[in-house]
Amino acid sequence: MELVLAFLCLLSFISLVLSVPGHHHGDNSTHHHDYCVLGAGPAGLQMGYFLSRSQRDYIILERNAGPGSFFQKYPRHRKLISINKIYTGRQNKEFNLRHDWNSLLSDRPDLLFQRVSRDLYPEADTYPLYLSMFESELGLKVKYRTDVGRIRASDLAGNKSYILTDQHGTDYKCRVLLVSTGLWVPEQVDFVGSDLVEGYESVSTDPEEYKDQAVLILGKGNSAFETAQSILGRASRIHLYSPSPVRLAWQTHYVGDLRAVNNELLDTYQLKSLDGLVEGGLEDIAIVRRRREEGKMRTGKKRPATSSDRKEQFYLTLSELLDGHDGNKGANITAENLPGYHDDNFSLRQPYDRVIRCLGFRFNFTIFDGLARLPHSTCARGRLPAVTAWYEGRGTSNLFILGTAAHSRDYRTSAGGFIHGFRYTVRAVHKVLEQRYHNNAWPATRLSTSQLLSWILKRVNEASGPYQMFGVLGDIILLQGAHCEYLEEFPVQALPHFSALSGRRISEHGLLVVVMQYGLNHTNTLGPGRAESEWTKAWKSNFLHPVIYYYPTLPTEKDMRQRPVGWPLPRPNAVHHMVEDFLTEWDQPISHSQPLRRFLEYCLKTDLRAFYAESCFRLSLTNHKPPLFCRQGYLNKEGFVGNSHLWQHAREAGLMPAHQGSVIPADDGLFSEYLPHAGAAVTSTIDFDL
Repeated sequence: MELVLAFLCLLSFISLVLSVPGHHHGDNSTHHHDYCVLGAGPAGLQMGYFLSRSQRDYIILERNAGPGSFFQKYPRHRKLISINKIYTGRQNKEFNLRHDWNSLLSDRPDLLFQRVSRDLYPEADTYPLYLSMFESELGLKVKYRTDVGRIRASDLAGNKSYILTDQHGTDYKCRVLLVSTGLWVPEQVDFVGSDLVEGYESVSTDPEEYKDQAVLILGKGNSAFETAQSILGRASRIHLYSPSPVRLAWQTHYVGDLRAVNNELLDTYQLKSLDGLVEGGLEDIAIVRRRREEGKMRTGKKRPATSSDRKEQFYLTLSELLDGHDGNKGANITAENLPGYHDDNFSLRQPYDRVIRCLGFRFNFTIFDGLARLPHSTCARGRLPAVTAWYEGRGTSNLFILGTAAHSRDYRTSAGGFIHGFRYTVRAVHKVLEQRYHNNAWPATRLSTSQLLSWILKRVNEASGPYQMFGVLGDIILLQGAHCEYLEEFPVQALPHFSALSGRRISEHGLLVVVMQYGLNHTNTLGPGRAESEWTKAWKSNFLHPVIYYYPTLPTEKDMRQRPVGWPLPRPNAVHHMVEDFLTEWDQPISHSQPLRRFLEYCLKTDLRAFYAESCFRLSLTNHKPPLFCRQGYLNKEGFVGNSHLWQHAREAGLMPAHQGSVIPADDGLFSEYLPHAGAAVTSTIDFDL
């Protein structure tokens, strides 16, 4: 019996060793990796870059033959709406990423999207080309033609790992699963006659096929308007129908709403040229087909034949009017089954030659089994998986969602569902991975407190991450007294878990959070008074502007849940808005720098002004505690010595009294040589040999 027990223990030990991530032994049908990245789209390749740079054991699995396969088909009419603004008048690469919505992040300054296209709105075919270039030049580990059809979890001692099975039955076992498959399953609504509707994913893109046809489009997003715009010059009339009114991106500041590049139909609608928008629910409608009366109109008169003549036409009606009829059996439909019979001014009473569904896409939940199954989010009609503030699936530890599929955290509020947004959230997830699994704390820059003002100004004027992921990613400043630690682009909704996610601690001095955000005052975005220019009313700013929050202690989960509507963070002990700027340049001394300095002085309880060496000397003699700038600079031999050029400039600028010009130290002289001329007879331990 003891021999049997020993043998069973040995088998258990061998099984445990084989299950350890990173070990690549075992049978040929199972591959082990620390990290599995599912999908070689922009999010997957972006994470692949960070894992490769950190020298982690990873594999990217892609079902198609190349990266970015979504862009090989979508958008159907082949024009991207992501801005590719190359000429900004700046050489600062970080600033330029604010206006480059297509490039991925890397340490290669030349690996930008502008290498494949210089169009402001590029052709869709160029994006897979760019991704191929990104993957090959960085040497990322991608395995193509690997179609994962099932994902299940293995829970060993409360620590989940994941097993992915492809079309050949090959398993990939990984310690951490990073899902970057995007949204590619067409969104559908089940209603009577939905099988008569053509889908955006398969409808013809040849405008000539719509010549003189009446077209009904279900949806009012960019895909619906893109489709409408392509046939605007051919179709006889185009109607767009959905529950919500159209939302314009330039009004809502949400890039996923209707973009101006697609909205020409708004002109033909408002100028009454046969096109239009109608609001109504989708679940209760019915699409029915009815045979066209041969050559006769409703009045019984002969009508001229047109190129749009078809044997059957489609009507939009309500399911309650069908009286149990199947909408496919058009022969059974009578006038009483149509809304126009009951309301002769019904907007959509005329028949259509074709109905097209353009309702967007949803996440593919079907491949996740058992403990790996992801819950649906409460937003976006459940099209997205629910994730934590650090993009880990809810209830699925060690499984993270990247890219467009993680948009539930900032749906309709920021840019996390788009490349220029999620390239930064992917980087944030990688920092979380480094801390959790490799004990590498979130990178931080150590600054003397006297440097804090200039560093914040540099970030708000250059940083692209907080600029694109406004209200979602923010800079965290850990106050430590005479110095501070500056952490960039932390997910602010995860602040209650800051220490666990970053590996850093909050001191008794508290913290500052720097975010970019739009104002809450909804005004006419093109009308008078749309912007605020007076710095004393910066809190009224409507457009994107920096906001700094001060907390003496870390906000709790309860604080986060109870934050005011529209606020990215809970109420702080102090808050400072930097007034919005027409040029998005927050660098002016009176409107931007000075108010920020006074706010920081209030939070830090210290003087942050900068002084000349002479002023520091005088203050050191007359104050028990000189200003911080003098203590950290001048008294630590880090200040600069005035010379003739500096003094001359100071006099001309009115920064120094004119009578001080009678004694000017030599250009390279020591400051101590000036003391006798100034009448200073002091005994001090300060070393003036600067």
